[in-house]
Amino acid sequence: MTGSPPPESGAAGTADRIELRGLRLLGTHGVLSEEQIRPQPFEVDLDLVVDTATAGRSDQLEDTVDYAGVVERVAAVVAGARSFRLLESLADTIASSVLEDARVIEVTVVVRKLQPPLPADIGTVGVRVTRSRDRRR
Repeated sequence: MTGSPPPESGAAGTADRIELRGLRLLGTHGVLSEEQIRPQPFEVDLDLVVDTATAGRSDQLEDTVDYAGVVERVAAVVAGARSFRLLESLADTIASSVLEDARVIEVTVVVRKLQPPLPADIGTVGVRVTRSRDRRR
């Protein structure tokens, strides 16, 4: 039979993911001084690479990453007192906070500014970063 090999499973090469989409939060981030004073809307998407095999068998929350806790961590970064000039820095800090949970092997963070202060008709601007345990900064 031809085609792609099946995705790896297990902690070392898991293909399992927990996806969080469209988390909307207010924050004071940006290069312009106005952006660092007046809250503006941001949207965050997350892909957490985790080994869900145990949780799949047990059906117990303690055997997986509780996404409510992840949302709390992300909200603390985006809506917190620290103001980031760059979306890259904001996304990197979000990734680091998510990786504090030892069960998260890798995380991809997308951060979008929903009302970018640009002199053009544009829907959003954003960045996507991927961080893993072996590539933490």
